[in-house]
Amino acid sequence: LEEVPRDGKSYGSMLVRGPWVAAGYFGLDKSSAHKVPGWFDTGDVVTQDADGFIQIVDRNKDVVTSGGDWISSIELENIAQAHPAVKEAAVVGRADPRWGERPVLVVVLKDGESFSRQEMVAYYTNKVAKWCIPDDVIVVHELPHTATGKLQKFKLREPFWADQARQIN
Repeated sequence: LEEVPRDGKSYGSMLVRGPWVAAGYFGLDKSSAHKVPGWFDTGDVVTQDADGFIQIVDRNKDVVTSGGDWISSIELENIAQAHPAVKEAAVVGRADPRWGERPVLVVVLKDGESFSRQEMVAYYTNKVAKWCIPDDVIVVHELPHTATGKLQKFKLREPFWADQARQIN
Protein backbone atom coordinates (compact mmCIF):
# COMPACT_ATOMS: atom_id res chain seq x y z
CA LEU A 1 0.00 0.00 0.00
CA GLU A 2 1.14 3.50 -0.80
CA GLU A 3 -0.33 6.64 0.75
CA VAL A 4 -1.75 9.30 -1.57
CA PRO A 5 0.66 12.27 -1.69
CA ARG A 6 -0.46 15.14 0.56
CA ASP A 7 -0.65 17.67 -2.25
CA GLY A 8 -4.43 18.00 -2.64
CA LYS A 9 -4.14 17.06 -6.33
CA SER A 10 -2.95 13.46 -6.64
CA TYR A 11 -5.73 10.88 -6.77
CA GLY A 12 -5.92 7.49 -5.14
CA SER A 13 -8.35 4.83 -3.95
CA MET A 14 -9.60 5.03 -0.38
CA LEU A 15 -8.87 1.95 1.72
CA VAL A 16 -9.85 1.80 5.39
CA ARG A 17 -9.28 -0.59 8.26
CA GLY A 18 -10.32 -0.88 11.86
CA PRO A 19 -12.02 -3.15 14.36
CA TRP A 20 -15.47 -2.29 12.95
CA VAL A 21 -14.52 -3.06 9.32
CA ALA A 22 -15.59 -6.51 8.10
CA ALA A 23 -12.85 -8.77 6.77
CA GLY A 24 -15.16 -10.04 4.02
CA TYR A 25 -18.72 -10.49 2.84
CA PHE A 26 -20.86 -13.38 4.06
CA GLY A 27 -21.02 -16.17 1.51
CA LEU A 28 -18.31 -14.74 -0.78
CA ASP A 29 -14.85 -16.22 -0.94
CA LYS A 30 -13.42 -13.22 -2.81
CA SER A 31 -14.50 -9.60 -3.04
CA SER A 32 -12.99 -6.67 -4.96
CA ALA A 33 -13.50 -4.60 -1.80
CA HIS A 34 -11.21 -6.98 0.13
CA LYS A 35 -8.31 -7.43 -2.31
CA VAL A 36 -5.75 -6.18 0.22
CA PRO A 37 -5.85 -8.31 3.40
CA GLY A 38 -6.94 -6.29 6.42
CA TRP A 39 -8.18 -3.36 4.33
CA PHE A 40 -11.58 -2.43 2.86
CA ASP A 41 -11.72 -0.60 -0.49
CA THR A 42 -14.58 1.92 -0.20
CA GLY A 43 -14.79 2.45 -3.96
CA ASP A 44 -14.03 6.16 -3.54
CA VAL A 45 -11.40 8.23 -5.34
CA VAL A 46 -9.77 10.72 -2.96
CA THR A 47 -7.18 13.47 -2.64
CA GLN A 48 -5.32 14.36 0.56
CA ASP A 49 -4.11 17.84 1.52
CA ALA A 50 -0.98 18.84 3.47
CA ASP A 51 -2.87 18.57 6.79
CA GLY A 52 -4.05 15.03 6.02
CA PHE A 53 -7.65 16.00 5.26
CA ILE A 54 -9.22 13.72 2.68
CA GLN A 55 -11.63 14.87 0.00
CA ILE A 56 -13.76 12.34 -1.86
CA VAL A 57 -13.72 13.46 -5.49
CA ASP A 58 -15.54 10.59 -7.21
CA ARG A 59 -16.39 6.90 -7.20
CA ASN A 60 -13.92 4.46 -8.81
CA LYS A 61 -16.62 3.22 -11.18
CA ASP A 62 -17.59 6.77 -12.23
CA VAL A 63 -14.20 8.40 -12.79
CA VAL A 64 -13.31 8.86 -16.47
CA THR A 65 -9.83 7.55 -17.33
CA SER A 66 -8.54 9.48 -20.33
CA GLY A 67 -5.00 8.92 -21.55
CA GLY A 68 -4.09 7.40 -18.19
CA ASP A 69 -5.31 10.43 -16.22
CA TRP A 70 -8.42 10.54 -14.05
CA ILE A 71 -11.19 13.05 -14.74
CA SER A 72 -13.68 13.56 -11.91
CA SER A 73 -17.24 13.11 -13.17
CA ILE A 74 -18.51 14.88 -10.04
CA GLU A 75 -16.45 18.00 -10.76
CA LEU A 76 -17.74 18.16 -14.35
CA GLU A 77 -21.33 17.55 -13.20
CA ASN A 78 -21.14 20.32 -10.60
CA ILE A 79 -19.91 22.79 -13.20
CA ALA A 80 -22.70 21.81 -15.63
CA GLN A 81 -25.38 22.04 -12.95
CA ALA A 82 -24.30 25.61 -12.19
CA HIS A 83 -25.31 26.62 -15.73
CA PRO A 84 -28.67 28.44 -15.69
CA ALA A 85 -30.16 26.25 -18.47
CA VAL A 86 -29.31 22.91 -16.82
CA LYS A 87 -31.76 21.18 -14.48
CA GLU A 88 -29.72 18.00 -13.94
CA ALA A 89 -26.43 16.65 -15.29
CA ALA A 90 -24.40 13.45 -15.40
CA VAL A 91 -20.98 12.71 -16.87
CA VAL A 92 -19.99 9.26 -18.10
CA GLY A 93 -17.02 7.86 -19.96
CA ARG A 94 -17.36 6.85 -23.60
CA ALA A 95 -14.91 4.38 -25.16
CA ASP A 96 -12.26 6.15 -27.22
CA PRO A 97 -9.68 4.36 -29.40
CA ARG A 98 -6.96 6.93 -28.72
CA TRP A 99 -7.52 7.93 -25.08
CA GLY A 100 -9.31 4.87 -23.63
CA GLU A 101 -12.23 6.98 -22.41
CA ARG A 102 -13.51 10.50 -22.96
CA PRO A 103 -16.16 12.31 -20.89
CA VAL A 104 -19.65 12.88 -22.25
CA LEU A 105 -22.09 15.26 -20.58
CA VAL A 106 -25.74 14.15 -20.39
CA VAL A 107 -28.13 16.92 -19.34
CA VAL A 108 -31.78 17.54 -18.58
CA LEU A 109 -32.65 21.12 -19.42
CA LYS A 110 -35.01 23.48 -17.63
CA ASP A 111 -38.23 24.17 -19.53
CA GLY A 112 -37.68 26.41 -22.54
CA GLU A 113 -33.87 26.36 -22.28
CA SER A 114 -31.22 25.16 -24.72
CA PHE A 115 -27.60 24.10 -24.35
CA SER A 116 -25.27 23.45 -27.30
CA ARG A 117 -21.87 21.77 -27.44
CA GLN A 118 -20.24 25.12 -28.24
CA GLU A 119 -21.89 26.72 -25.21
CA MET A 120 -20.75 23.81 -23.04
CA VAL A 121 -17.11 24.15 -24.16
CA ALA A 122 -17.22 27.89 -23.48
CA TYR A 123 -18.81 27.30 -20.06
CA TYR A 124 -16.11 24.79 -19.01
CA THR A 125 -13.21 26.91 -20.32
CA ASN A 126 -11.01 28.20 -17.47
CA LYS A 127 -12.92 26.01 -14.95
CA VAL A 128 -11.08 22.77 -15.77
CA ALA A 129 -8.09 21.78 -17.90
CA LYS A 130 -8.90 21.76 -21.62
CA TRP A 131 -8.40 17.98 -21.87
CA CYS A 132 -11.06 17.47 -19.14
CA ILE A 133 -13.83 19.26 -21.06
CA PRO A 134 -16.48 16.75 -22.21
CA ASP A 135 -16.30 15.83 -25.89
CA ASP A 136 -20.04 15.87 -26.36
CA VAL A 137 -23.30 16.97 -24.78
CA ILE A 138 -26.44 14.88 -25.00
CA VAL A 139 -29.78 16.40 -24.02
CA VAL A 140 -32.36 13.98 -22.60
CA HIS A 141 -35.82 14.41 -21.06
CA GLU A 142 -34.84 12.63 -17.84
CA LEU A 143 -31.95 10.77 -16.24
CA PRO A 144 -32.43 7.25 -14.85
CA HIS A 145 -32.73 7.07 -11.04
CA THR A 146 -33.27 4.34 -8.47
CA ALA A 147 -36.34 4.37 -6.23
CA THR A 148 -34.27 6.29 -3.66
CA GLY A 149 -33.22 8.93 -6.19
CA LYS A 150 -29.66 7.75 -6.85
CA LEU A 151 -28.48 8.30 -10.42
CA GLN A 152 -28.03 5.06 -12.40
CA LYS A 153 -24.94 5.93 -14.43
CA PHE A 154 -24.53 2.35 -15.62
CA LYS A 155 -27.67 2.86 -17.73
CA LEU A 156 -26.17 5.98 -19.27
CA ARG A 157 -22.89 4.15 -20.03
CA GLU A 158 -24.51 1.14 -21.75
CA PRO A 159 -24.92 2.66 -25.24
CA PHE A 160 -21.35 3.99 -25.24
CA TRP A 161 -19.80 0.65 -24.34
CA ALA A 162 -22.14 -1.74 -26.20
CA ASP A 163 -19.91 -1.92 -29.30
CA GLN A 164 -16.84 -2.38 -27.10
CA ALA A 165 -18.49 -5.33 -25.32
CA ARG A 166 -19.40 -6.94 -28.64
CA GLN A 167 -15.75 -6.68 -29.76
CA ILE A 168 -14.54 -8.37 -26.55
CA ASN A 169 -17.01 -11.29 -26.67
